[in-house]
Amino acid sequence: MSHRRAMASLALALGLSAAPLAAQEDSVALIAAGSLKAALSDVTANYSAAHGTAVDTTFGPSGLMRQNIEDGARAHVFASANMRHPRTLEDAGRGGPVALFARNRLCALAQPGVEVTSETLLDVMLKDSTRVGTSTPKADPSGDYAWELFGKADELRDGATDTLRGKALQLTGGPDSDKAPEGRNTYGWVMENDRADLFLTYCTNAVLAQREVSDLQIVQIPEALAVGADYGLMVLNDAPPEAWKLALYILSPAGQAVLGDYGFAVGALPETD
Repeated sequence: MSHRRAMASLALALGLSAAPLAAQEDSVALIAAGSLKAALSDVTANYSAAHGTAVDTTFGPSGLMRQNIEDGARAHVFASANMRHPRTLEDAGRGGPVALFARNRLCALAQPGVEVTSETLLDVMLKDSTRVGTSTPKADPSGDYAWELFGKADELRDGATDTLRGKALQLTGGPDSDKAPEGRNTYGWVMENDRADLFLTYCTNAVLAQREVSDLQIVQIPEALAVGADYGLMVLNDAPPEAWKLALYILSPAGQAVLGDYGFAVGALPETD
């Protein structure tokens, strides 16, 4: 769904929801991907200031957040780091439509002592001595995107895919993953505690991690291995009208500008199925 069509669909849904079908609530419940925490915390603060509606936010790995919604967690708006999790809820009749609202991509965070460039990244990851950290596939889309990157590696080095998937340390995003202290960037904390030599995460997360741990390196993924991340937004069934207004605000120029400031690709997003 293109950005313009998403806005139109949500606007239509907002008009339909204006009828007294959903009870008014004191606050809107937003459940969102952990990689959106910094950006959407600002977006929701701006929305609340402009519209006088409080927003209760919960952030975490998108797969686990979807499971929480399925298990009955209070949720009105769901913002995922992929399209699959919200579409799973949509297919189950839990809400919709699902709108593409931002894009991200993977980068590598490297310890200061690691000699690595974009051109040598694959060779460095394949070294026996290199500890490669990822998030947890299925629970966290960041882990799924890392596995997708590994899947491309065979085109450059025979056997590289199995080697990388076999050695990857799934350090974050799972139900039993160690949690960073409150207020800390998860990836900066993991690297500061020397849990990995290289960590594959969203470029937006890498920037936030480097702000906390300034000597970390951010390495761009070479084009042959590059993986993009599509972020999907939906409103759940029986949400109050304010939830639709929040979703539209995230898609509006004001909301998109904040996401852009945090490094997400926004604006004239191309159409996607």
